[in-house]
Amino acid sequence: MQRQKLDIANMPAANAAREDIASAAVPSTANGGIHIEVFDSMAPLEAEWRALERDDLASLHQSYNWCAAWAETSGHQLAIVHGSFNGRTAFILPLEIIRSKGVRRAEFIGAHHSNINTGLFSAEFLETTADRMTASLQAEIVQALRGKADLMLLRNVPVTWRGRTSPLASLPAVQNQNHAFQLPFLGSFEATLKQVNAKRRRKKFKHQSRILDDKGGYEHLIAGPDQRDALLDLFFRQKAVRFKAAGLPDVFRDTSTQSALHRLLAHRDAGGSNTALEMHALRLKGEHEGHIPAIAALSRKGDHVICQFASIDETLVPEASPGELLFWLMIERLHREDVALFDFGIGDQGYKRSWCPTETVQHDLILPISTVGHVAALAQKGMTRAKAAIKANPWLYSLIQRRRARQDINAPSTEETDKD
Repeated sequence: MQRQKLDIANMPAANAAREDIASAAVPSTANGGIHIEVFDSMAPLEAEWRALERDDLASLHQSYNWCAAWAETSGHQLAIVHGSFNGRTAFILPLEIIRSKGVRRAEFIGAHHSNINTGLFSAEFLETTADRMTASLQAEIVQALRGKADLMLLRNVPVTWRGRTSPLASLPAVQNQNHAFQLPFLGSFEATLKQVNAKRRRKKFKHQSRILDDKGGYEHLIAGPDQRDALLDLFFRQKAVRFKAAGLPDVFRDTSTQSALHRLLAHRDAGGSNTALEMHALRLKGEHEGHIPAIAALSRKGDHVICQFASIDETLVPEASPGELLFWLMIERLHREDVALFDFGIGDQGYKRSWCPTETVQHDLILPISTVGHVAALAQKGMTRAKAAIKANPWLYSLIQRRRARQDINAPSTEETDKD
C-alpha cells in the first residue's frame, strides 16, 4: 500500500448586545480596515459564529455547539478573537485560556480532544485578503490578547486542508509530533478498498464474520437517544482498562471531559446529516448475547467523518478482531451516505496505517504575546520537536509513557496529553 504524506507546513452579521462583556478593540488601517475584538463570552457572537461554521472546510471542533460543550464544563476563561471589516465578521478564533506552569496559553477551546483545528473565516475574507494573517494583523491580535494570555498556541492545524491554504499559514509554526490518517472514499466501496488491499480486507472481514456467526452472530449498533449515554459510559470503562494495561494515563478520566462528551451527544443538525458525536458499537448475539466488544464515536461535518475515539473489550472474542470489524461496518455504511473522507484522527497506530493511504502532517502555530510568552514559545517548540524525536523511537516512547503514567495518576485535564 502506498501512503501519501501531506506536509502542509510549506505548502450579514447579527447586532448582538455586547456592552455586558469584556472586550479589547484595536482599530486597523493596515489590513483593509480589519477590527479586532476579544470576547469572554460566546453568546454575543452566536449568529455570526453559526453563519461561518456552515463552511464545510471549517473544522467541526470550532463549531458553536462543540465549543459550548467544552466551555460550559471546563470552567476556563474564554478569549474569543473576533475580526471584522466594515461591520461584517471576517473571522473567529474560539480560544480559551489554559494556565500551566506559570504560563497563560490561549488555545482553541477543547483542543486537547480535537483532531483537526482550522478557525472560522468568512468567504469574503478568504476571497479578498491576499496576505491573510499579515504581520501587522498578527501584531494587532497580540495587542488585543495582551494581559489575557502570554502566548497563543493553536494546535493541530492543517496549514493546507483539502486544497485550501489556511489564512493561519503565515503564523510561526512547528510540526506537531502526531500525524493524522485518512481514508478517501472513491466512486465505490470496492474502489475505496483497493487503496488498502481489497483482497486482504475482504478475506479478513469474512473470517471475522464467520467466527462471530459461529457464536450466534452480531449487529452494528448506532445508538439512539435512549442508548447513547450508557454506551459512552461503557466506552469510558473500556478505555480505562486499556490505558491501565498499557501503562498510560487515562485522558478521559476527568469529570469535565466526560461531561462535555455527554453534552455533545445531544447535538445534531435538524433535518441534516451533521452530528457532533454519534456512538457506534458491535453488539454480539447468541453465546455473548448483548455484550459489546467494540465501540467508536463518529462526528460528521459535510462530507467529512472523524472517528473521535474508539475502544475494545479484550475479554470478548479477541480472535475476531472486533474493533477492525466495527470499522469495516461503519465505513461500508458511510459509503452509501455521501461521505468523501473518513478520518481516523491524529495518533500513529497500526490499525490506522492499515486502513489509510493518506497521512496528514499538522502543525502547532505559536504567537508570543508577553515576555514570558516569548520564552514559553521557544520551550514549546523545543518540547514539540523533542516529542517528535521520542515518538520516532518506539522503545524510548514506551518507556516514557509508562513513567508518565506512574507519576501522573490523575492526568489533569489542563496539562498536555498526547492522543491515544
